[in-house]
Amino acid sequence: MKQLAYHPAANDEIDAAYIWYAVRSAQAADGFFEELFLTVKRVHRQPGLFPGYFHGTRRAVLDHYPYSVVFRELPRKIQIIAVAHAKRRPNYWVNRL
Repeated sequence: MKQLAYHPAANDEIDAAYIWYAVRSAQAADGFFEELFLTVKRVHRQPGLFPGYFHGTRRAVLDHYPYSVVFRELPRKIQIIAVAHAKRRPNYWVNRL
């Protein structure tokens, strides 16, 4: 199985989203983190199952939170490029590629 790597800005997005939910509800924050963890686990195991997205990336959409995991599969790793909120402008993360 390929190594899983996170772009530093993707880690920042995860932290910011978790904090936003935690201020409002510990249960919502935990639910966000759990769903994100399960989605990333699916991405890691079977990246080809997810549809192509912009600029050679793929996207896994969370079911209960307005976020997507944007990633790309490289020869030796799967790189999480962004954990993007659905209401942000599309492609804001492109400079991370």
